[in-house]
Amino acid sequence: MTASDPAIGAVILAAGLGSRFGATPKMLAPYGDRPMVRRAVEAALASRADSVVAVLGAHRQAVRDALAGLDLTLIENPDPAAGLSASLRLGLAALPPRTRAAVVLLGDMPRIEAAHIDALIAAYKAAAPRPSAVVPVSGGLRGNPVLLDLARLGTDLAALSGDRGAGPILKRRGDVLEVPADPAVIYDVDTPEALGG
Repeated sequence: MTASDPAIGAVILAAGLGSRFGATPKMLAPYGDRPMVRRAVEAALASRADSVVAVLGAHRQAVRDALAGLDLTLIENPDPAAGLSASLRLGLAALPPRTRAAVVLLGDMPRIEAAHIDALIAAYKAAAPRPSAVVPVSGGLRGNPVLLDLARLGTDLAALSGDRGAGPILKRRGDVLEVPADPAVIYDVDTPEALGG
């Protein structure tokens, strides 16, 4: 792997409690013919990401079962109530040591496909100098997944706490590359009703 062709991983955050969703584990809710979390992982595996990690937490055994047979690294957040930041740090730490950047996906965004991930990777690799992050934008709104340059953002990411991802960090930085995307990047599922949205 050279500087011009950096290793890029993918991290799927699937540890959340999903408390607004009700009694059924949100990550296991079907979207089309598959559980949401499996759709997210399959998109990452079909993309140009060099490695894929999923962070499990709440309902970990059921989510693990839903991902059976897929070629990825599964790790567990022992305290999912600690929030998104803990899962993000765990997932990034589980990537191979030479990983330069990571695409971070949310397990409750079932419309994300490999093409969305590949667009972020292609934009990052083509940029000179490298941006600290690549974010998709639809209808004027920043969405997910996002690509994070681990060398540029490592210190800030390590300091994250609570139920926050990288959003607050990226708002402060002037070297974030925005790429146009379709509405899939701003569609997530928080309630059973949203599955039909």
